[in-house]
This record gives sequence, C-alpha cells and structure tokens, in this order.
Amino acid sequence: MSTPQPVKRQKREEYRRKLQDQQAADGEVKMPQKKFFRQRAHANVFSDHHLEYPISPAHMDWSSHYPAFVDPDPTHQTLSGTRRLLKDVEVVDIGCGFGGLLVGLAPLLPETLIVGLEIRTSVLDYVRSRIHALRLRQQQLKQGIVAPIEETERPAEAPAPEDEVGTTNALVPGNYENISGIRANTMKFLPNFFARHQLSKIFICFPDPHFKVRKHKARIVSESLNAEYAYAVRPGGKLYSITDVEEYHHWILRHFTVQVGEDVSMGSSKFLWERVEGEELENDPCVKVMSSETEESKKVTRNNGNKYVAVFRRKEDPEWV
Repeated sequence: MSTPQPVKRQKREEYRRKLQDQQAADGEVKMPQKKFFRQRAHANVFSDHHLEYPISPAHMDWSSHYPAFVDPDPTHQTLSGTRRLLKDVEVVDIGCGFGGLLVGLAPLLPETLIVGLEIRTSVLDYVRSRIHALRLRQQQLKQGIVAPIEETERPAEAPAPEDEVGTTNALVPGNYENISGIRANTMKFLPNFFARHQLSKIFICFPDPHFKVRKHKARIVSESLNAEYAYAVRPGGKLYSITDVEEYHHWILRHFTVQVGEDVSMGSSKFLWERVEGEELENDPCVKVMSSETEESKKVTRNNGNKYVAVFRRKEDPEWV
C-alpha cells in the first residue's frame, strides 16, 4: 500500500487545481499565494536530500528552464543528449527564497540568464509557479487579452497583495523568460552546475546567520566556499551580499578581504577578491534591486531594521611563478 501524501501537500495540489480551473474559466492569470507553499526557514545542508545534479556543467539540461533561449539547431546538444542554449547562465542567486530578486533582476538584465538555487522544495515550487504565471501574463499582454496597467496606477486604498508586489501588468524587457529556479545544495554541488569563469554575478541575500558557533560550518560564506565562488565567477565579475545581522556582515568582510596585520598564505581565496565601494557601489542598479525587491529586505524595511551591503569584484588570476 502506497504512503498517502502529507496533508499540506494535498492542500497545495488542490489549490493548484482550483487555480488552473479558475484561470481556464475566466482567462485571467493569477499569481500563486505563498500561504500554500510555506516551509520551515532552515534546512540541514549536510543531510541527504536526494538531490539530482549533473555529472558536470556540460551535462546540465537547461532547455526546460529557458525555452526561449534554446538553440534552434537540434544537433547542438549537451553531453547528456539534451538541447543546448544559445548562451550560458551567468547570474546566480544562492538561496533564492520566494524569488523576489529573480523577478526584480529579470527586466534589468533581459538578455542575461539568471537562476535561483533553493534547497526547500515547497519554496522552489512557489518560485516556479510564480515565473510561469509571469510568463503567461506577458503573453496575454502581447496578445491584447489583458490591458497593460502600470503598478503605479493602483489606487492607494487598494495596495497590492504580498504575492503581487514586485510585478506589474506591463510588458517588461525579456518577458521573464530569462529567469528560473532549480533545487540544489550550493555547499555541495555548485561546481556540478557551473564551469570555470562561467558566472558574472553571484548574489547571497540575507543568508541564514547560524548564530551558534558550532553551526558556523553551515554558513554559506567560508574560506572553502569562497574558493568555489572564485572558481565559478570570471575576472571582473561580482559577488553581492546583504544581511540584517551586523556580526554576519563582519564575518563576510573577514572572509573576502585581507585584514590589517593578518598573516594569510598566498593560496587563500581572499587574494582573488577586492571590495567595491564608493560611487560605483551607490550607482550599481543590482544593489538597489537586492536591497528592495527581496522578501527579506521588505521585511527588514517594515521592521525598521538595518541592511548591511558588501560587494566584491573578482580579480584576475595571479600568474604562475
């Protein structure tokens, strides 16, 4: 006898069916609601989650994630036999949560493929449902089925629902075809998805602080992981970080920059990063999106909390002696 699905999953499937039936009946594309996709905020990154991952980046099948960018030549295939894309994925949001950053970056970088990595299944289901709804809405706007209405035209007394924030009933560059989400454990399998110097940007937004010292090994910023980020990011590329925990902000600074008087071996990944500051940081549009469009950033703003931003540029590889 098969094991019945958990009640929460049954409710989520029932909600999806009702949403699809409603959309089929009235033709209106509705955004998914977070309340049907809630999941505990913490996941043990060291446990076995039965994850699927490619043998190498050359084996990764991206065609189902970015159908608008599939190479029209069917003979151009990956090592796993699937269709190749016209371009590589360049931007990664580690721990993408409910996808606020992905949606915010999509029109800003319309010709750049962006992917969110998330280990929680329910949260990733929401992200995929959200992107699917956004793409359908863009199709309806193009066909004239839905009249374009800018978000600024919404009456002040009728604020947008939480799930609608960050989206508009207007055509956006790229039509959200350039974003997607995959289930992955970054701490274990990042090099399986991305080749050397493939990425131009990595975002780490409001990571789990893991306050207890014995939990620090689970932090997404560490000496070993920073070396993997340096491997995947091309020279000139950037790593963006934001947190509302000041101690974690200083932890990030210590792990990406050489401190005054610190004795560090030349093999340290710290020598591969330099901090971006001043006018360049202030004028970076990605920083503005990261600081305002993610769900966590909105929560911090509502609670009048502080946001600590740090951006690092990947330096050129040192020459072999």
